[in-house]
Amino acid sequence: MTSQRKRTAILISGRGSNMRALIEAARVPAFPAEIALVLSNRPDAAGLAFAKENGIACAAVDHKIYAGREEFERSMQVLLDLHRIEIICLAGFMRMLTPWFIGQWQGALINIHPALLPAYRGLDTHRRALDDGVKIHGCTAHFVVPAMDEGPIIAQAAVAVLDSDTPETLAARVLAQEHVIYPAALERLAAGRLQVQGNRVFCEDGSGALPAPLRVPAAS
Repeated sequence: MTSQRKRTAILISGRGSNMRALIEAARVPAFPAEIALVLSNRPDAAGLAFAKENGIACAAVDHKIYAGREEFERSMQVLLDLHRIEIICLAGFMRMLTPWFIGQWQGALINIHPALLPAYRGLDTHRRALDDGVKIHGCTAHFVVPAMDEGPIIAQAAVAVLDSDTPETLAARVLAQEHVIYPAALERLAAGRLQVQGNRVFCEDGSGALPAPLRVPAAS
């Protein structure tokens, strides 16, 4: 019987913490996605070594040698086509993507963001949340659209903000939840269970119905 697992690429720029969580999840034979490529814009990204040690094809396309973003992305696209990629997961990929590239992967390009979108788009989310005195923080898995840190939300997980928190301690608890919801989001996308209606994402329950959006219990 031919495997129907979706060939998935993970794009990284650094150590690839979420990449590791996705690779671990995909070790399960029943997981509907296969991690077929890890691609980085930095040849020295630490995550490449981990992927190679785990028998996953790796590649680096150094953005610094290209005149512009689209030229860089077209080189990435060649590699993605070569590896017959069907889904892309951004995992700490620190490059803004152009509308051209995003358009090539509409509905098949997802990201994990360390905040409860639409709050705290951009960088330094944990410090900003502490500075604002919020009591709930978290992370979001979402489809990628041209606007930064926007796009239909697939899953979110919340963590309580403690009085003793620093940006580092808060980041560590949020990261643990990223490692839970990102593989869950990929699993549902690869299985064809997600439906987008406007800006909302629904997860089919197997009967063809569209119940409430996927929810992950809050974690302390």
